[in-house]
Amino acid sequence: MSTGVLARTAVRSDTRIQLFSTCPWSSATPENYQQRVAQVAQWSEAAGCTGILVYTDNSAVDPWLVAQIIIESTSALCPLVAVQPVYMHPYSVAKMVSSLAFLQRRRVFLNMVAGGFKNDLAALNDTTPHDARYERLVEYTQIIRALVENPLPLTFEGRFYSVKNLSLRPLVPPELRPGILASGSSDAGLAAARQMGAIPVRYPEPPDRARAEHGPSAEARSGIRIGIIARERDEDAWQVALKRFPEDRKGQLTRQLATKISDSEWHHRLADIGSRAAKPETYWLRPFENYQTNCPYLVGSYEQVAGELARYMNLGYLTFILDIPPEQEELQHIGAVFQFAQRGVLQ
Repeated sequence: MSTGVLARTAVRSDTRIQLFSTCPWSSATPENYQQRVAQVAQWSEAAGCTGILVYTDNSAVDPWLVAQIIIESTSALCPLVAVQPVYMHPYSVAKMVSSLAFLQRRRVFLNMVAGGFKNDLAALNDTTPHDARYERLVEYTQIIRALVENPLPLTFEGRFYSVKNLSLRPLVPPELRPGILASGSSDAGLAAARQMGAIPVRYPEPPDRARAEHGPSAEARSGIRIGIIARERDEDAWQVALKRFPEDRKGQLTRQLATKISDSEWHHRLADIGSRAAKPETYWLRPFENYQTNCPYLVGSYEQVAGELARYMNLGYLTFILDIPPEQEELQHIGAVFQFAQRGVLQ
């Protein structure tokens, strides 16, 4: 496939598929960060992505301010803003959605996050247990959805939140109401996503293991967080992958420490899969193991990676959140992979 063909390859041809790229970390790109955000957003829109994920944690700049940069730099790309209840009241989230819809006529997506880094939570004196954080997230999201979807005043009494005769203005037009995703791979996380009416997003296991453990009906309207490095030839893809993610002993030690102190089920599950992997395969965890990113990667030829993606799609995973693209060409290669993969999806 020539470079010219790559440049015209859209990520999506199947409208059921939602694909998001990821915004750079502010801590990893401190210089010219605003320009870098705009650049990656423009690449993502040109590639046909639905939107772009914006992280949140104690070390990052405010995700809503980053969302504004994305909106100003593109014509239709939707910010997927990570939302953590400990950072702001649900009314504030609904007000941001309403304000961006009114001022910019742009839809946003919300990535509902129950927890985060344990040290971040401790610094904010959030001692809520793991499963209870999902209960809190359900209430939080229910308030947001009620405010943006119903013009009538809201009264809500829950375990964690209570509001009385609360109204949201300006009203959010139906076409600009937020899409809701929810991070979580545990049973509590999946149950919470169902209660919220959200798309659950997982850090996936290899597709053959996902097929063994879960049926297609269980995975309907699900998403995964995945990195992709693909080229026409398998050996070219691995050359890029090994150069981009070299072995890093310091990173490995950091990952081991992070796994010990994390209460996230996905973190422990990926660490266990990595420890049992005998050799590099299309499903690759070195970037995760070396603390270079937090998601698995698929590496190989267009056909090899597309085959793995098609298996995820046939299980019902139709929302994909990609890792941060290092350059525009990478999204063009990923577009080629998705074109191949969608041909192999069961109709």
